[in-house]
Amino acid sequence: MTAQSETGRLRDVVLKHPRHAFGGAETISTQWRILNFTAPPDLSRAIHEFDRLQALIASCGAKVHLLPDADDTTLDSIYVRDGSIVCDRGIVLCRMGKSQRSGEPEAQGAVLPNVGPRLPLLGRIEAPGTIEGGDVLWLDDRTLVVGRGYRTNDAGISQLRTILGPSIELMVVPLPHWHGSGEVMHLMSLISPLDANLAVVYSPLLPVPFREWLLDRGLTLIEVPDEEFESMGTNALALSPRRCVMLAGNPKTRAALERAGVEVLEYEGREISVKGGGGPTCLTRPLQREL
Repeated sequence: MTAQSETGRLRDVVLKHPRHAFGGAETISTQWRILNFTAPPDLSRAIHEFDRLQALIASCGAKVHLLPDADDTTLDSIYVRDGSIVCDRGIVLCRMGKSQRSGEPEAQGAVLPNVGPRLPLLGRIEAPGTIEGGDVLWLDDRTLVVGRGYRTNDAGISQLRTILGPSIELMVVPLPHWHGSGEVMHLMSLISPLDANLAVVYSPLLPVPFREWLLDRGLTLIEVPDEEFESMGTNALALSPRRCVMLAGNPKTRAALERAGVEVLEYEGREISVKGGGGPTCLTRPLQREL
């Protein structure tokens, strides 16, 4: 068992139900514009979508742990990936680049050590550092890739390197400006690993040295077409090697993945994914996988 994988068989994973993240109609009405949602989520539909996603994740044998209500969190707290980073030695609490999400790491820190593998708190990213978990992925059990963008800065990356220690190779990937600092652009907006030697990517926004490095490591890259980038075709959660969950509405990407031998499960995510800009990797914080 390990926390240092994005593609092993999922065993323990944390999610936050929209009942707890979205609250009620008043909270949604107050927050959705401030948080840059494209429209107010419909809570009843969000619950239906989430329950379907949770069932798909549980279908691989994973144990799903749900975060409770928490003070000082917002609608964005449904995207649990961003508040923490997990390694085999423990949990690192992030410091969010989006100021409205500042309460999420500590809210996760109050729960995560007590569920699943019961990993201890290993450290926290402190000011002036920022890191969000959507910018961080394990390429293998000794290689952590971190996107340097508007949500993750150099000071945060330096602190993470110190916390993890010399046994972990940390590769920094500069992220594009794209539509600017007000819009989400995480590393996992551009790449999702689906097996040790397979990833789905959007190459037009990948830095050339990083793309070449992936190819040199022997990865096959499944390319997302332009028209399916905005609909989060790159955002796929591996349930086990070459079995994944992705957002419905990306038929070309799905077909390309299936040609590569990937079993694809889909969920409708207009309320929990599209409106807030977070796909299945954003909605989940894996704690433990089986290699």
